[in-house]
Formats: sequence, structure tokens, C-alpha cells
Amino acid sequence: MEVKASLKYARVGAQKARLVADVVRGKDVNEAVKALTFLNKKTAGLIKKLIESAVANAEYKKIMDVDSLYVKSIWVDQGPSLKRFRPRAQGRAYGIQKKTSHINVVLEEK
Repeated sequence: MEVKASLKYARVGAQKARLVADVVRGKDVNEAVKALTFLNKKTAGLIKKLIESAVANAEYKKIMDVDSLYVKSIWVDQGPSLKRFRPRAQGRAYGIQKKTSHINVVLEEK
């Protein structure tokens, strides 16, 4: 049996979030949370909270042992970009994209 949790529209680029997702893929939940606690990335806090949410989902369902969970799969998809303008010299405008991403986690019992 597996439990899932997802975070939609996270204000971080998908490419940067995938670097953190690769760190915890396949690890034990406790080991993954410890690794994310000391990782100096914005996405680390988001993914840590997401894993803890998936563990809480498993605890609520009461169908599996929380201590034997591991990160079966974690993937990051690109979300919509927020399009904004930055003023430039001589009255011009320069477009910038504030990227978002969708992060999904699946935990399973060993």
C-alpha cells in the first residue's frame, strides 16, 4: 500500500527542485527528513514538509507502519510561469518569468 502527497504551484523552478528531489529518492523517511533539514536549498524545506504530510496521511489511514516507510517515488513537474515586467533603460520593459512547479511524493512500506 502506498500514500501520496502533492504540492501544487510551488514558487521554485522545476530544475532547481529536481536537484533536491534526487537527494531523497529511494531513502528511508527518517533519513530523508534528516538530509533535508541540513540541506541549504529553498526547495528542501518544501519537500521536507511534503514528506511529513505524506507520513501524516499514512498515520491517519492507519493501514501501515509509519517507521517502515520509504520514498518510493518523487517527481517534479513544471507549473505555469508568472509573467512579469522589469523596467529597463530608456523606457523599455524586460520580461521575466517567475517559474512554478508541482511536486509529488509517493511513500511505501518496506
